[in-house]
Amino acid sequence: MNCVALQTLHDHLLTALASVPEETRRLFHGRGRCWPGLEQVTVDWLQGVVLVSLFKEPDSTHLDDLRAMLMALTTSPAWQHSKAHTLAVQHRYLPDSLTQWLVGEPIDEWTLTEGSLRYRIDLGKKQNNGLFLDMRYGRDWVRANANGKRVLNLFAYTCGFSVAAIAGGAQHVVNLDMSRAALSRGRDNHRLNGHDLSQVTFLGHDLFKSWGKVINSGPYDLVIIDPPTFQKGSFLLTKDYQRVLRRLPELLTAHGKVLACSNDPATGPDFLIEGVTREAPGLTLEERLANPPEFPDADPACGLKALVFKRDAPPIG
Repeated sequence: MNCVALQTLHDHLLTALASVPEETRRLFHGRGRCWPGLEQVTVDWLQGVVLVSLFKEPDSTHLDDLRAMLMALTTSPAWQHSKAHTLAVQHRYLPDSLTQWLVGEPIDEWTLTEGSLRYRIDLGKKQNNGLFLDMRYGRDWVRANANGKRVLNLFAYTCGFSVAAIAGGAQHVVNLDMSRAALSRGRDNHRLNGHDLSQVTFLGHDLFKSWGKVINSGPYDLVIIDPPTFQKGSFLLTKDYQRVLRRLPELLTAHGKVLACSNDPATGPDFLIEGVTREAPGLTLEERLANPPEFPDADPACGLKALVFKRDAPPIG
């Protein structure tokens, strides 16, 4: 991060703040490697809160220059026009993901809107705030394809896909995640949107120790797989994803669909395509969902992968 890169970021944010969206969006995505020197910087518009995230520790001088640039930005007409009231810098590279509040009072919880749906997030306490903005089109797709369906949401986290599915008319959604705290936030998200919780099941279990519960609740018309790249002691994408894929024939209805996702920049879409071909040969690739335009990437294979597979074969048994 040098002075040229900082000027680039300043100019980009000045333009973005002059016309902020009504809903939450990413304003700057340096991690797509389209702007040299800014590969470890992202900036999100959280509807009044501007959150700058740093994924690698910058040189102390450059960090001071970044803070000075951001503070100067808050005196601009664009900032005033945006009605932003809070500016924070999150140091994602630190174990506690320290958040510094440059403008405004610290905020523990905040409510966002996406596609007219509401989601509650955490600020200043956790590495991830509770809603992955790059998956916006994935949630849109689920909402558009969930009507009347039984849905299984694996690695559900705070249940964003579940909220979208119920909003789209899903008959029932089963959410599974190891983190009971994340699932509790998922309940909050459903309540925020006035959903009937009798249509939603929350399983706070390790997937690989709970296949019986998952299978007994099926079969499912739609299975969503959106795991972390790495979760200590429970999931390694390159080793464990195939263990999930090989269970799909037991989980899906005769013409069920799968939304298989990966955000690992080291693996391209072929990782998912070849994995499904090998482990669940009755499924065929239907489409790869586009990523939102605010997430440009120098190499599309490195960006978020969200692939839809469809089963055409009859279920086993």
